[in-house]
Amino acid sequence: MSGDLDDVLRAIAEPRRRAILRLVATEELPAGRIAEHFDVTRSAVSQHLQVLKDAGLIIERRDGTRRIYRASEEALSELRNVVESLWQQSLMKARDTAEGVEGRAHDESAVG
Repeated sequence: MSGDLDDVLRAIAEPRRRAILRLVATEELPAGRIAEHFDVTRSAVSQHLQVLKDAGLIIERRDGTRRIYRASEEALSELRNVVESLWQQSLMKARDTAEGVEGRAHDESAVG
């Protein structure tokens, strides 16, 4: 993963940062336009942007004095792979548990 997985998970644990990530997932936006979506100071939004940037989830580019942000497609893809892997493991565990319970019930009825 571009950033450390723990840093990435900590970054997206905060609801405003997830909202920021959703905003820049489909288009580049300057910091000021991002800040317009939140009822917090621009400084607070800048801090959230920095956390997302440090985690490798967003990319910043300069356009004169403006800072333009967009989501890192690579980082989001890697995060998706991690979540999908966890989901698959969970589904397999649930299947194994269900099959184990069904198997025991079937075995017990055959003995009786």
